[in-house]
Amino acid sequence: MATSSVSKGCFVFKPNFKKRKISVPVEDYFNKGKNESEDSKLRFETYQLIWQQMKSETERLQEELNKNLFDSLIEFLRKSYSGFQKSSRDWGCQIKLREIPTAALILDMKHFLQKLVSQLMMDCCVDEETKEGSIQVAQKKTHCSMDSLSSWYTNVTRKTDPKMPRKKRTSSSQWQSPPVVLILKDMESFTTKVLQDFIIISSQHLHEFPLILIFGIATSPIIIHRLLPHAVSSLLCIELFQSLSCKEHLTTVLDKLLLTTQFPFKLSEKVLQILTNIFLYHDFSIQNFIKGLQLSLLEHFYSQPLSVLCCNLPEAKRRINFLSDNQCENIRRLPSFRRYVEKQASEKQVALLTNERFLKEEIQSLLENLHVYHSNYFLVLRCLHQFTSSLPKYPLGRQIRELYCTCLEKNIWDSEEYVSALQLLRMLAKDELMTILQKCFKIFKSTSEKQLGSTAKRIEEFLAQFQNLDEAKEEEDTSGSLSKGLQKTDLYHLQKSLLEMKELRRTNKKQTRFEVLREKVVNFIDSLVREYLLPPETQPLHEVVYFTAGHTLREHLNAAPRIALHTALNNPYYYLKNEALKSEEGCIPNVAPDICIAYKLHLECSRLINLVDWSEAFATVVTAAEKMDADSATSEERNEIIHARFIRAVSELELLGFIKPTKQKTDHVARLTWGGC
Repeated sequence: MATSSVSKGCFVFKPNFKKRKISVPVEDYFNKGKNESEDSKLRFETYQLIWQQMKSETERLQEELNKNLFDSLIEFLRKSYSGFQKSSRDWGCQIKLREIPTAALILDMKHFLQKLVSQLMMDCCVDEETKEGSIQVAQKKTHCSMDSLSSWYTNVTRKTDPKMPRKKRTSSSQWQSPPVVLILKDMESFTTKVLQDFIIISSQHLHEFPLILIFGIATSPIIIHRLLPHAVSSLLCIELFQSLSCKEHLTTVLDKLLLTTQFPFKLSEKVLQILTNIFLYHDFSIQNFIKGLQLSLLEHFYSQPLSVLCCNLPEAKRRINFLSDNQCENIRRLPSFRRYVEKQASEKQVALLTNERFLKEEIQSLLENLHVYHSNYFLVLRCLHQFTSSLPKYPLGRQIRELYCTCLEKNIWDSEEYVSALQLLRMLAKDELMTILQKCFKIFKSTSEKQLGSTAKRIEEFLAQFQNLDEAKEEEDTSGSLSKGLQKTDLYHLQKSLLEMKELRRTNKKQTRFEVLREKVVNFIDSLVREYLLPPETQPLHEVVYFTAGHTLREHLNAAPRIALHTALNNPYYYLKNEALKSEEGCIPNVAPDICIAYKLHLECSRLINLVDWSEAFATVVTAAEKMDADSATSEERNEIIHARFIRAVSELELLGFIKPTKQKTDHVARLTWGGC
């Protein structure tokens, strides 16, 4: 085949062999990390196992949270159906002739009902197996009038008495067939005029085309009245169904995935704060939060060689026996383990640093202590939350995640908020205190830990003492002393006596039995906090289970396209990993991509860039890498090629928003960035 004249046609050369698809297993890429070790494959498998367990727990939790909402929705449909059949009873008699039963679901996520809608059949069918026999209709684009829809409904249901003519139906006639359920899963996205007209027309044909609407709302129920005027909204018989709020949903997820010993993996205060801030200030997406948690788990097992021990306690003890010499040295280099060794006796220090067998036995003991620490930690944390979650102004936060972040960061008893909370606890009434103690008793009663086993018994003793308080007698003594001291009835002597009694109580203040007992309870809780709510950094080997690289997580999750773009154009080696692109600081490699050369040259210019000077500088850098023979191309052709490359690079920089044309000078462009980028 002659291909000398490429201007006359396009030539395709098909390879005579099938191209093999090169696929690299995920675990192989995982093994190529910066901390490659002999147990990389085991760490990857452990990551997969823990994530599958956490994912299953998340799905189970999501199903449990949605169950109540959907149960209420189904009950609404049942009431609507039975109400149309029994117009003389209860709920149905409250529905006017032209009111359309409407359920408004207040959701925090737009995709909340996508699974429900996707399960509906594409074609209309009557479910004969269910008692309701509701007709489920997918959102299907049809072009027909309400009269034709009414006729279609009559033909499909075939349950109306054939002897009854259609014209003889009255307003009091009952719906003999199940209604049509129409789901509008994203009400805010619907065209207002179309929705209004549809509701008005449907209301006119409601007696022959029974309809129930379900609105999926992502914002607030007030959107119904904003989209629909009163004349239209009055045609709807609306009932609201509220899903779990975003913050409550987040707290529930944290409680099931992090505030538990079921999963060994934990987050540091900075990492948890990053994920929480992204959730609260950016998207309110539980799915994105869980994705961030998955990324943290993956990064922990990828970058921490000792994460091989981040598994359940029996398996971790088994793996300790097979630790290599390098892994033992990694443990000795851990900051928390070094601090632990420094506190030991000199003989034990030598054994920990030289004897591998003794070291492995000590590691097993330390990991077991870490497991016990977490068990006690979460119990006391929940107990403290019960005491502080209802205090005025919430000094330690209203949600348990706020209290957890504070405890992760520092010794909570050193904070002013904790001192303020204790002061407020010393003002609680007897009923409030007993209610909180009963909740704490249920928390500690479920534990099998030895150290906290007696705590439930101690709380039970406090409850018994509160019940046995003879406050009535103290009140009688107080009222008797008060009546004895206030013998004078005139205003002057009464005020004088009250001031004297106040001063006497201030100087000779004697606490009541309730006040003494309340002080004991507050001191008891304070002692639990100081003993068990120590920050994780105080525990040896906490690096094994805690992910602390908050900056790495922020780089992945917090979008900073301008910084990433500047890094790619200013230092292409950072992403391309091509050794030829390595260069000294301030130098421009002549083998770099054209756009990188043009970008680095434009950084050296002022606000207005002369295109001629810029082009000459670009040609100077590029020609340093060009080694063309005189026979291969003339100087003029070479300059045209370089000029075309320069124009393309300038166009790309303009598209990326670094420069723009200016009317100040015809042969100049304006620079849109400043500083380093």
